[in-house]
Amino acid sequence: MSDRLNLAITCFPTFGGSGLVATEIGLAMAERGHRVHFIARDLPVRLHGMTRKVVFHEVTESDYPALSHSGTYPLALASKMIEVASYEHLDILHVHYAVPHATAAWMAREVLGDKAPRIVTTLHGTDTTLVGTDPTYLPITRFSILRSDAVTTPSAFLRRATWEGFGIPETFPIDVIPNFVDTERYWPTRDRAHLRQLFPGLEQDEPVLIHVSNFRPVKRIGDVVSVFAAVQGRRLCRLVMIGDGPERSPAERRVRELGLEDRVAFLGKQESFVEILAATDVFLLPSEQESFGLAALEALSCGIPVVASNIGGIPEQVEHGKTGYLAPVGDVEAMAGHVLELVREPERWRGFSRRARENVLERFQLGPAIDRYEALYRRLLAGKTP
Repeated sequence: MSDRLNLAITCFPTFGGSGLVATEIGLAMAERGHRVHFIARDLPVRLHGMTRKVVFHEVTESDYPALSHSGTYPLALASKMIEVASYEHLDILHVHYAVPHATAAWMAREVLGDKAPRIVTTLHGTDTTLVGTDPTYLPITRFSILRSDAVTTPSAFLRRATWEGFGIPETFPIDVIPNFVDTERYWPTRDRAHLRQLFPGLEQDEPVLIHVSNFRPVKRIGDVVSVFAAVQGRRLCRLVMIGDGPERSPAERRVRELGLEDRVAFLGKQESFVEILAATDVFLLPSEQESFGLAALEALSCGIPVVASNIGGIPEQVEHGKTGYLAPVGDVEAMAGHVLELVREPERWRGFSRRARENVLERFQLGPAIDRYEALYRRLLAGKTP
C-alpha cells in the first residue's frame, strides 16, 4: 500500500455543518500530500478559490422527460462514484450524511465488486435523528449504515442516537471523532471595526450577540430574537444574524414588530465572517436538536462564550458555568438571564472567554482530528476493523 492515499469525499455543497466539515477534511488531507477528489452536485462552498488542491467531479442528472420527477440524484451520484473509482483507483470513499450518500456508495460498491474502495460514512445529525428515522427512509438508511466499512459520528450523543434510532446493536462499531476548528483562523481578535460598520452608533461597552445557522425550524430562530429582546429590555445591546433559510423572513418581521430593526443586522449567507464573530460577546444557540454544533465551536475558538440549549451533543463542547451556559429548550428567560450575567460582569466574561479558547485548543483542534481520520482510512486498507 502506498503512503499516499487516494481519497474521494461526497457531501452537500452548502453552508451546512456536514459540508463544511467534509471540505475541511479533504483540504487537510490534500495538504498532507494525499490525492483528494470531491464528488458532489456542485462545488462545496469552501473549495471556491482552492480547487488546485483537489479534483472536483460534478454529479449531473439526466434531463430525460420520463425521469424529470423521479429523484434521480442518488442514481446519478452512484454512477459518478463508479466512474471516478474505476478511473482513479480510489482507496477510500468517505461520504457525509447518510441519505442519500451512503446509499449511493453502497450501490456503487455493488457494481464495482472487488475493485470498490472502502466506504466510510460520517453521520452528522438530522440524517439519523430526523430524516433517517422517518419510516419512509429508515430501512434503507439502516441498511446503508450497516453496509459501510466504517461509521463515525461527531458526538457520543449521536452515536447513541444511531444505535437506538435504528435498532442497531451496540456491538456495531461507531467511532466518535469530534468536529474540529482551525484555531489559527478562528482566534480571539476582539477588533470591533467591522461591528462599527454594521452599527455606526455602537458604544464601546455595548454587548453584541450573534447567531449563525441555516435558519431551519430546528434552530428556533424565534427564540434567538426573543432572547435578544429580553436582554435588550434590561441592557442595550445588538444582534448579528448570519445565514439564511425559511425562518429568516419571520424573524425579520418579528424584529420590525418589536421596533428593533436598527439594532439587528441580518447578513445572510457569508463565506467568511470570522472577523465579525471574534468581535462579538455571546453566541446564541437555542436549538431543539443539535448533534454537535459546529458554529458554536467556532465561536468558542474565538473566545466567545455560548448560551445554548441543553440538548444533543452541545454539552460535549459547552461546559455549563465555565465556557458558556446551558438551559432547557425554549426557556428564553433563563437564556436571557445567562446572557446578562456574562455581559454585566467583564471579569466573569473574560474568564469564560479564556476557558473557552483553552478548551478548544485542548480538545477540538484540526490536526488531531485529521490524524484520527487518516488512521481510520489506513486501518481499513490494512484489513483491520475500526
